Amino acid sequence: MSKEFSEVLRSLEVRLITRQERALWDALMRRYHYLGLHSLVGESLRYIALYQGDWLALIGWSAASLKCRVRDQWIGWPAVLQWRRLPLVANNTRFLILPQHSIPNLASRILALNLKRLSSDWEAIYGHHIWLVETFVDPRYFQGTCYRAQGWTFLGYTRGFAKSSHHYTQHAHPKMVFVRPLEPRERLSAPSLELPLQREVKSMRLSEKLAFDLRQRLLRIPEPRQARGIRHGKISLLVLSLCAIICNARSFSAISEWAKGCSQNMLKRLGCRFNEKTQRYEPPSEPTIRRFLQKVDAEEVDKALCDWLRTLAGKEAAVAVDGKTLKGARQANGRQVHLLSAFLHQKGMVLAQQQVESKTNEIPNLKPLLEPLALEGCVVTLDALHTQKETALYLVEEKGADYLMTVKDNQANLKKDIEDLQLVAFPPSAQNHR
Repeated sequence: MSKEFSEVLRSLEVRLITRQERALWDALMRRYHYLGLHSLVGESLRYIALYQGDWLALIGWSAASLKCRVRDQWIGWPAVLQWRRLPLVANNTRFLILPQHSIPNLASRILALNLKRLSSDWEAIYGHHIWLVETFVDPRYFQGTCYRAQGWTFLGYTRGFAKSSHHYTQHAHPKMVFVRPLEPRERLSAPSLELPLQREVKSMRLSEKLAFDLRQRLLRIPEPRQARGIRHGKISLLVLSLCAIICNARSFSAISEWAKGCSQNMLKRLGCRFNEKTQRYEPPSEPTIRRFLQKVDAEEVDKALCDWLRTLAGKEAAVAVDGKTLKGARQANGRQVHLLSAFLHQKGMVLAQQQVESKTNEIPNLKPLLEPLALEGCVVTLDALHTQKETALYLVEEKGADYLMTVKDNQANLKKDIEDLQLVAFPPSAQNHR
């Protein structure tokens, strides 16, 4: 190896991208990587490798694959542990050496430097460490040489299926599976697990007044069940389910398991049923939770909770309005569910949300969404779809708010007027702007 190449490898730097570099990183990955780039799934990090300021390579990490038979067999964890500990695994989904660079051992050197900081970076951003890394290599194009050189273990091949929404389709191109543990793999399959220190999360303290207010709002939600045979009260089921969901329960079974793990004191505070015979508080069963949540008016629950959260938010300077289509959620007619939400910029707290019907769009839903919100003195940010004269008048004249809207080609005349003003000559930081 020449001295020039040796100097590059010695002085190589691998770091996280900055926010300003994100667009360039994505554009280069779309242009030069053989898979292109749509998005990185779940928790993800983007890195660059550079020498004297020049970009040599791009590395992308994302959430681990939900299912991989050879990996799961190698770890030896049962399904119940797999779902809980999967966040401790990261997937190297993209690795691109830019085509203008050809340096021996560059890829393996970048991997080594990246792995030295990956877990600590993940902990700083997402609050937990990474214990295992994985990657899938297409043998039609590569043999995983750089991974082998860095001590990654080849486990075998995938079964040749790709996941789309809730379905798996066979593509007949199995990938090579490589893994490298950053902690002993036995820890991932251990029956009990002490997780690494996470970022401190401040507990939420409720005064008696706030707790009473929440209870009163939940009491106004109609009881969906017939009075005969009720053993667990409406309030206890609602509060227990909300607490379990906040603790990351994502199914009826998970809510039930969370309830079973509660102490007697916690069950008492949640208002659960007291059994006179056993002299113990009893959590509701999974069928009871499932039947109740399937019958209760979800919109009323959402309204009660959002109204209560607004009392906690205080006066916030900026409120964002945005619409999202929920992945995997469908209505009875098979159409996907689309929600329009208003949330706080700094806290990420949802203040209100409305479902957008399939025969309309977000624009008619904006006023009903914002009507109950106190927006006087706030700045409301909206995307280009809501850049409408009527919306601006409504925010200023009726809500007493300011607005920040995006202008794109859907408002061609307005966009042209802004371009004619040459606002680049008047940056927001200029002292003499008007």
